[in-house]
Amino acid sequence: MSHDPRDPRRPDGTPKKNPTRAVSVFIVVVVLIVIGTILFNAIREKREFDEENAQPSAASDVRPAVPAVGASQ
Repeated sequence: MSHDPRDPRRPDGTPKKNPTRAVSVFIVVVVLIVIGTILFNAIREKREFDEENAQPSAASDVRPAVPAVGASQ
């Protein structure tokens, strides 16, 4: 008995592959890669910005103590 290609039943019993599933998995992977790249670049640029505009350390920003005016003595 020959197999009719229009017959939905497979001769070996395996279900037909769904190409939509492969496309949807591909789209999800691409979207995750894009989101990861955007987050990576944002974090890297924030660190570069913080290095360029670093505030002086607390130890170098020490000022001499000034007595308060009008404080009880």
